[in-house]
Amino acid sequence: MGADSPVTITVEAIVPSPVDRVWSYWTEPEHIKQWNKASDDWHTPYAENDLRAGGTFVSRMEAKDGSFGFDFGGVYDEVNVNESISYTIGDGRQVKIAFIREGNDTKIIETFEAEATNSVEMQQAGWQAILDNFKTYVETAEQK
Repeated sequence: MGADSPVTITVEAIVPSPVDRVWSYWTEPEHIKQWNKASDDWHTPYAENDLRAGGTFVSRMEAKDGSFGFDFGGVYDEVNVNESISYTIGDGRQVKIAFIREGNDTKIIETFEAEATNSVEMQQAGWQAILDNFKTYVETAEQK
């Protein structure tokens, strides 16, 4: 897994909500703090998002018991409202997210370069869990 050919991982979900609302839930800090976790024993107490090419973002992810936490952030490379986002994480890896209209639903396809510390399977499971949590958050918010 050299720098010349990084392994890419893809996760996806179909969210039962129109793309404009999905976009808001995905990009607004007050929403990010509600869904950005892989499991219920984690949370995101802080999120900041300057959603534009060259803009930065950061989310503070922490274990609820206080045992561990980290900042996840980077710089946006490209932002196409209601369509796609690409960014570079602080460690230099690339991430691309597509928001595809499917009637009244939105298909999200997230592709990212794997890091070398954790297994590809573990990374895929973690990112998929966060995406699944996002889907659940939107479904709950849409019912209110």
